[in-house]
Amino acid sequence: MDIEAFDREVADLASTLGDTTRRGIYVAVRESLEPVTASQIADLFDIHANVARHHLDRLVADGYLQVTRRRPSGRTGPGAGRPAKHYEPTRKNVSVQFPARRYDLLAELLLRVIERVAPETASETAREIGREFGRELAADIGFPDETGYDAAAIAVARALMGVGFEVEARPSDHELVTRFCPFGESAKSHPEIVCQIDQGLISGLLEGTEHIPVAVVNPHGNEDGDCVTHI
Repeated sequence: MDIEAFDREVADLASTLGDTTRRGIYVAVRESLEPVTASQIADLFDIHANVARHHLDRLVADGYLQVTRRRPSGRTGPGAGRPAKHYEPTRKNVSVQFPARRYDLLAELLLRVIERVAPETASETAREIGREFGRELAADIGFPDETGYDAAAIAVARALMGVGFEVEARPSDHELVTRFCPFGESAKSHPEIVCQIDQGLISGLLEGTEHIPVAVVNPHGNEDGDCVTHI
């Protein structure tokens, strides 16, 4: 990729997906099994329908989503109502390669530093670092005024999606299912540290919802599996 093309791709991503809420909306639509409406996104992210529509239409304009129309369920024929506007992902690639920067290498080396400096307390240190960051993130983004466990779990999942995770909240099972972790290969080579960072991060976020946090991360058993956090 030449420098000008690279710069254009970075600028495109920054302008469209640089907004935390919009990035979370894109991930939510991409992970949905069915096309979604603006009302569904508004409910999921606790925002006004017009705000949800603005984010969705911006993603459509920039080629990340596309619009489909479906009539309300069970209604056909004359007077059945205007087909509802739904959104679904396109095939546009959102990955950008940064050949000159190796954040994965930096993460790997930092994890080795933690193990070398404090091998006996590495897991505890990692968990506390994650928890501190979770508290800071919760303070920065704020959480909706809704109370209750279900609302807390959903709010935490949205916050995690905003920083690069792909997470599904399953309040009825008291679980968060992580399908993608931004720590990449470091999570596979140092699960005893990375999973403690994740556990601390979720606990810190839960504190922002005023719930007493008890989070336990269970790493995936193989490379293609999901990580499950029990709350």
